[in-house]
Amino acid sequence: MPFAQLGLKADLLRAIASQGYTCPTSIQSQAIPVVLAGRDVLAGAQTGTGKTAAFALPMLQLLSERPRRVADKPRAPRALVLTPTRELAAQVSESFVTYGAHHALRTAVIFGGVGIEPQKALLRRGIDVLVATPGRLLDHVGQRTVDLGAVEILVLDEADRMLDMGFIRDIRKVLALLPRERQNLLFSATYSDDIKRLADDLLDRPAVIEVARRNATAENVTQHVYRVDKDAKRDLLIHLIKEGQWYQALVFTRTKHGANRLTEQLLRAGIEAAAIHGNKSQAARTRALAGFKDGKVRVLVATDIAARGLDIDRLPHVVNYELPNVPEDYVHRIGRTGRAGESGIAISLVGRDEAGLLKDIQRLLKKDLPVLPVPANLVAHGTREEAAAPRPPRAQAAKDGNRHDQGRHPAGHRPAATETPASPRKRRPRRQARQVSGNVR
Repeated sequence: MPFAQLGLKADLLRAIASQGYTCPTSIQSQAIPVVLAGRDVLAGAQTGTGKTAAFALPMLQLLSERPRRVADKPRAPRALVLTPTRELAAQVSESFVTYGAHHALRTAVIFGGVGIEPQKALLRRGIDVLVATPGRLLDHVGQRTVDLGAVEILVLDEADRMLDMGFIRDIRKVLALLPRERQNLLFSATYSDDIKRLADDLLDRPAVIEVARRNATAENVTQHVYRVDKDAKRDLLIHLIKEGQWYQALVFTRTKHGANRLTEQLLRAGIEAAAIHGNKSQAARTRALAGFKDGKVRVLVATDIAARGLDIDRLPHVVNYELPNVPEDYVHRIGRTGRAGESGIAISLVGRDEAGLLKDIQRLLKKDLPVLPVPANLVAHGTREEAAAPRPPRAQAAKDGNRHDQGRHPAGHRPAATETPASPRKRRPRRQARQVSGNVR
C-alpha cells in the first residue's frame, strides 16, 4: 500500500518521497488513518518500525488543516511530544522538521543538559509542535516560559521507558496543565501493569494497535550468548571486534564508570571508541554519536540512557557487555539493530553472577537464547567459559538502579555486585599471613 492511500495530502507525500520512502511500515499503515480520524491511540511496536512517522505525519496534517482551538494563545504549542531522553527528543524533532518541510508549522525541542536561555528565546517566538523531556519542560513551566493551555494533541513516546526512569510524577504534573479536550497518543515498545494503568487514565476509547507480540524482539535480529568470566569479557569483546572485522558496534554497560573504563580499554587495544552516558555533556554526547554515525568511532559504549533514541542506519552489532537489571531493557537495547527491515546481530556476554538476569530475559522472551562456545584460542589463554550458575539474590534496588538522569533526575544507584563465595581456606598464623601479603605487593 502506498502512502497516498493512507489519506495524506500532497505536501506530506512530497516530503516522504524526498526521503526515499515509498511504502509505509505496518505501524504507519495502521496508525496514520486512525490519528487522522482524531481518535486516541494505544500503540505497541518494536523499536525501529517507523513509529515516529506514524504520529508525526498525521499530526502535521491535522495541525495545518484546522485553525487554532485557543485563539488567544497564538504562540503557545498546539502539540506536545514527551520523550524520555535527549537523543530521542532530538530525533523526533528532526522528523517533524523533515516531514513538515512544505508546511509553515514551527517545531522546537527542549531538554536538559544544555543552556535554558536559547530555549526560552525559541518559545517566545511561538511554536506549533513542542518536543520535550519531562524534567526540562517542567523547568520552563516553573519559569513561565511555556504555556501548555493550547495543546490539542499529546504524544507520550516510549512511555514504558519514561516510567522505568521514574518520570510518572512529572508526567502527571504535565497532564494537569493540559486542556481536558485533546487527542492522546501513547506509544510503547513493551507493556507492563504501569503502562496499562496510565493508558486507562489517559486514553478515551483508544484504537489499540499492536504490530508485534508484546515484549518481543525483532525477528531479523540474531541473538547469541557467550558464558564467560567477568574478568575475561574485555578480551572476548576485543577478539570479536577484530577477528570479525566489525566496523560498527554499540556496546551496553550497566554503569557510567564501567562505560568509561571499557572505552579506555578499547582505545588501548587500538579500537576507536567513545562513551555516551548521563554524566557526559550534551555537546560531548552529540560529538560521540556523530563520530559513530560517520564511521570515525568504531565502537560506541553506552549505558541504558542510549537504549532509546539512537537511530543509526544499518547498525550491524549490539553487544550486552553486561546484562540489564530490568529484562525489558534487553528488548530496547537490541532494538537498536535490525531496524527498518535490516538484519542485525545481538551478542550478550554473560558472567556467572548474571545467570539470574539471563533467566529473566529468556522468561520475558519466552525462549532460550543459543549459547556459543568461547573461541578456543581465548580459552587457551585463560578466558574460562562459564557454566550455568544458580540464580543470585536480587535486591529491589537492582531495578531502581536502572534509572538514569535526564533533565532533573539523579542517576540511579549502582546495584550491589553478587560474588561467588570463595572456597574455605585453612586459618594461617597472623605473622605468616603478613609475610605472604608483603611478598605479593
